[in-house]
Amino acid sequence: MRTMVRFNRFTSLSLTILTVSAMMLIGCAGSVVVRTEPPELPVYEQPFCPGPDYLWIPGYWTYGPSGYYWVPGLWEQAPRVGYLWTPGYWGWSDRGYLWHNGYWGRHVGFYGGINYGHGYTGVGYEGGYWKERVFYYNTAVTNVKVTAVNNHVFKKEVVNPAAPHNLISYNGGAGGVVVKPTKQELVAAHESHIGLTSNQKRHHKAAGPKPIPKEKIKNDIKVKKMENRGAKDEEQDAKRK
Repeated sequence: MRTMVRFNRFTSLSLTILTVSAMMLIGCAGSVVVRTEPPELPVYEQPFCPGPDYLWIPGYWTYGPSGYYWVPGLWEQAPRVGYLWTPGYWGWSDRGYLWHNGYWGRHVGFYGGINYGHGYTGVGYEGGYWKERVFYYNTAVTNVKVTAVNNHVFKKEVVNPAAPHNLISYNGGAGGVVVKPTKQELVAAHESHIGLTSNQKRHHKAAGPKPIPKEKIKNDIKVKKMENRGAKDEEQDAKRK
């Protein structure tokens, strides 16, 4: 009977951790609070654009049972012609760092001033624009083959206003990017939006961490109990002195 109770406790804890992990994978703003800031953005090479009217979705840090892990960027077709992607971002609140979801919309909104690169300078998007139901790519900041996008390209050098922030991946808090939304970004935030496409959700899930083995959970609990017992012993020794 005692063994069964112990197993149920570990099973319950496993389910709790996996449930929290699933919430974090969804990335709902306000549902997940992390006390530690995310790591710096990695430097990576953007893959070639696979074809016309694909937009770049920059990679980002998300959070799981073992801590932060990286979700690579991908090329994705907009759910509607004329829509652009506003990346998600980590932002500081009184309780910790919260993840704010990215979204599709007519205009690019606020994404924390984070310099995701490849056209996402921290403000707006310089990687291209829509014209007459066709997307044109800025070859100065996006990796495209002219023939793959039907010669719908142009080249415009980008002055990066977020350059001083380098690879910082979060807004606010200690050492974070100190940028607030512009009037235009506030307007964009109240426009009609579409969330992650089904392909983006699959991509996010594929990057996710593996479930924690039950034996590791048991060991972590055992270590924690030993740490607590050691702390109590030290406290009692201090009182005796």
